[in-house]
Amino acid sequence: MAVAATLKPKAHSETMNIGLADKYRREIAASLSDILADSYRLMIKSHIYHWNVVGPLFKPLHELTEEHYTTLFGAIDIIAERIRALGHLAPAKIGDATRFAPENGDVENLSAAGMIADLIAEHEAAVQAMRKAATKADENEDVVTADMLTDRLTFHEKALWMLRAIVAE
Repeated sequence: MAVAATLKPKAHSETMNIGLADKYRREIAASLSDILADSYRLMIKSHIYHWNVVGPLFKPLHELTEEHYTTLFGAIDIIAERIRALGHLAPAKIGDATRFAPENGDVENLSAAGMIADLIAEHEAAVQAMRKAATKADENEDVVTADMLTDRLTFHEKALWMLRAIVAE
């Protein structure tokens, strides 16, 4: 029993002093956990669309989704590590994984244009959540989280531009 308790992941002490209030660290960790789940979901969707796209948009969408899921995979680790640095656990329960997976039927029978529309909606939702969290980070002088989110926003806004460019008429 003692070994199991020793190996169980733990959050940092609530009394850690890194210049950020405990309440803020809890709130931003919760926001980042939601962003982490959304990023994981988008990575999985991008990967599934990468495998399953067909038609005249195959090549550009196949290549773009590969670039996106690869970038998102790296970002997920960065977001999770920021949650840990703030003194909280990254989502670790098996039940949390259901938040990451696309809903049933989300990826079935979609045309390339339908996949792009879905990815645009996912990236837009990510941008909105990240912008809100970045504003909160700025207001609380959490420059590390704000900087990380700025980097993430840059990726998502560029992804939106590229996805829209593929389907532009």
